[in-house]
Amino acid sequence: MARSLKTRVIRVAIVATLVLMSAIGVLLAATDTSGLGDTPTGDRLLRTQQSPQWHDDHFENRQPIWADGFGAWKNFLLGEASPDSVPQSPVPVVRPDPKSYLTPPDSGLRMTWLGHATTLLEVDGAVLLIDPLWSDRASPVSWAGPRRWYPPLIALADLPRVDAVLISHDHVDHLDMRTIVAMRDWSTVFVVPLGIGAHLERWGIPAARIRELDWWQSTRLGTVELVATPARHASGRLWSKTNKTLWAGWAVAGPSHRVWYSGDTGFHTDLAAIGERLGPFDLTLIESGQYDTHWPDTHLGPEQAVEAHRLVRGKVMVPVHWGLIQQAPHAWTEPIERVMAAARCHEVPVVAPRPGEIVEPLQASIAPWWPQLPWRTAAQSAVEATVSGDPAHRAHVPACR
Repeated sequence: MARSLKTRVIRVAIVATLVLMSAIGVLLAATDTSGLGDTPTGDRLLRTQQSPQWHDDHFENRQPIWADGFGAWKNFLLGEASPDSVPQSPVPVVRPDPKSYLTPPDSGLRMTWLGHATTLLEVDGAVLLIDPLWSDRASPVSWAGPRRWYPPLIALADLPRVDAVLISHDHVDHLDMRTIVAMRDWSTVFVVPLGIGAHLERWGIPAARIRELDWWQSTRLGTVELVATPARHASGRLWSKTNKTLWAGWAVAGPSHRVWYSGDTGFHTDLAAIGERLGPFDLTLIESGQYDTHWPDTHLGPEQAVEAHRLVRGKVMVPVHWGLIQQAPHAWTEPIERVMAAARCHEVPVVAPRPGEIVEPLQASIAPWWPQLPWRTAAQSAVEATVSGDPAHRAHVPACR
């Protein structure tokens, strides 16, 4: 009986996949596909091919990624997402006053988390915008994809002058074409991993304003240095273009403060090296949401996010990659609840601002603002990355005592 059920689920999954791919193909054929970006060619392609991460016509992780495809499809088709995977009432947000940015931060370090990964970061006089997402959907098209739970909290035109836009990778929830197009006439530079410049140029960003880096390479903005750091993830805006561009985290080193943004990543062995080479960090922005036990190498999950903060030698942690769109079946508040539990266990200071709240994280003390909803604990739904793509060998973080 169990084998028969498994066979039926596999058949349904295959049919559903084929139908879905066919439907998407038909819709894309009738749709403006500029949101898919472009593929590196010419000198840009030569630079990608010279990367130590480039193998056999694509980028590869140093530690392979594993996912339980059958389990993920079974859960998608037969399982049930949390009834609170999307908010049932308005998310408590703040609409930042543009005038607040006219006064420099007292501490020299200030941030405004705008939901998911999008963050305005002010470090020692430099203003950085991380993975900006202003569209209604995280998608290359306007008619499909995860819809945001609340409108953008500040107009792009009301932001302070942005010195650089940092992009972690080209997945649509981190590289949003419509937002990039709105920035074409800005004077800002775009600092991105290898290959992503092809997307930006197609969308009208001049090549002179694009800086593409491999892992451990750096560029400067006045007195602030930006370093691309290793990550364990993937890229691609279409199946045929998987891993043609690189993914990365970012270290920001100013004269007085250091910040690390993880980008999207699974748990990996370079985290300690990042801390040793570039830390300690006054602040870490670490992706902590949109995870699942069936794909434990793709995202950190809350407990491994806290451990990543510890490994890179962070002081204050701000969890990101939650609070705006649904990409996983967990309750929308579960990431922050589990981060806070793990942080208490390991005595890690966490600042969790409301979306849109302007904070100086080294001075902030913020009470929980999210609703109290049912959520799964780490014991009930552990997210444990594989060591090298083998599910029999997992990376275990220190247990909570």
